Amino acid sequence: MRRPPRHSFTALLLTYMAFVLVVSSLLAGGFYLVFFLLGLVPAFLLTHMGGPAIVVVMLIFFALTISMPLGRMRLRPLDEIANAMSRVAEGDFDVRVDETGLEGDVGQLAHSFNDMAEELGSIEMFRTDFINNFSHEFKTPIVSIRGFAKQLERDDLTEEQRREYASIIVTESERLANMSSNVLLLSKLENQQIVADKQLYSLDEQLRRSILLLEKQWSAKELELDLDLDEVDYLGNEEMMSHVWVNLLGNAIKFSPQGGTLHIACHRQPQGIVVTVRDHGEGMTEEVQARIFEKFYQGDTAHAQQGNGLGLSLVKRIVDLCHGRVEVHSRVGEGTEFTVVLPNER
Repeated sequence: MRRPPRHSFTALLLTYMAFVLVVSSLLAGGFYLVFFLLGLVPAFLLTHMGGPAIVVVMLIFFALTISMPLGRMRLRPLDEIANAMSRVAEGDFDVRVDETGLEGDVGQLAHSFNDMAEELGSIEMFRTDFINNFSHEFKTPIVSIRGFAKQLERDDLTEEQRREYASIIVTESERLANMSSNVLLLSKLENQQIVADKQLYSLDEQLRRSILLLEKQWSAKELELDLDLDEVDYLGNEEMMSHVWVNLLGNAIKFSPQGGTLHIACHRQPQGIVVTVRDHGEGMTEEVQARIFEKFYQGDTAHAQQGNGLGLSLVKRIVDLCHGRVEVHSRVGEGTEFTVVLPNER
C-alpha cells in the first residue's frame, strides 16, 4: 500500500491557518494582512508543499479581491473626516461630515467633528461681528468729537454755542472712555469661570449708593423713586456687582419718561436674593427682549440713544459668573422690568 505524503497533514494545517487569517482579515477590513500573506505564505507553500499549496494561493487571491474594496469602504469615512479637518484648518468652518449610515466610534467621531466645526463657526462669526461693531461704535464718538472741535475753531460762534459744543465733546469723550472700559472689563470676564474676591456686604446699601451715584441723571428727568429694599447681606464680589446695578439703573433712567417713576426692590426669598428694577418707559418688543443681552445690540431706535450695547452684556456675564440669572419682562408702551436672582449665600 502506498503511504500518503508526509506533508499532507502539514499542508492541511497551513491551509486551515491561512483560511482563519484570511477570514479574520476580511472581518477586520485588514487587506494589509492579506498582502502579507500573499507575499510570504504562497512562496513557502509552493516551495515546500507542491500541489496542495495551490488551494491556499487561490484562497488568498480570492480574499484579496474582496478585502481591498471592503477595506477602502471602511476607511472612506475616515478619509472624509481627515479631508474635512484639513478644510477647517484652512478656515472653512462651514464644512460638515455626512453622518448617514455611520455607527460606533466612527459615527461618534463624525458627530463630534460636526459639533466642533459648528462651534468654531459661531466663534468666528462672533469675533467678526464684535470687531465690526466695535469699530463702528468706536468711530461714531470720534467723528462727533472731531466735528465739534472744528466748529470751535470758528470765530463767529457765540459764547453759548461754544459751551454747547464743548459740552458735546466732553459727553462724547466720556462715552468713548466708558465703552473702552466696558470692552476691557467684558474681555476680562469672558475668560473667567468664577468671580473671585468674595466678601459679605450689605446689598441694599450698595443699591442705595448706586442710586446716589446716578442722582444727576434721575434728578434731571425729575423721576420719582419708589424704593422697597430689605436689609440683605450678600456674599459676592462687591466691585463687580456695582457694575450690575449701575448699568440696570442707568438703563431704566435713560428710558423713563420725564417726571416718571422708577421702582427698585430687593428681597431675600426662598429661591434667592431678588432685585428688580422697573421703569414706565416705551418698553420693548419680544424680538428686542430676545437679543437685549447680546454684545453691541441696541434694539430699535429708541433703545439706541446714548448707548453702546455693552452694559447689559456685562450685567448678564457678571450674574452668570455669580451662578445667578437675569430676566427681562417688557411690553411696548408700558415699560420694562429687569429681575436679578442671586444665590442665597452668606
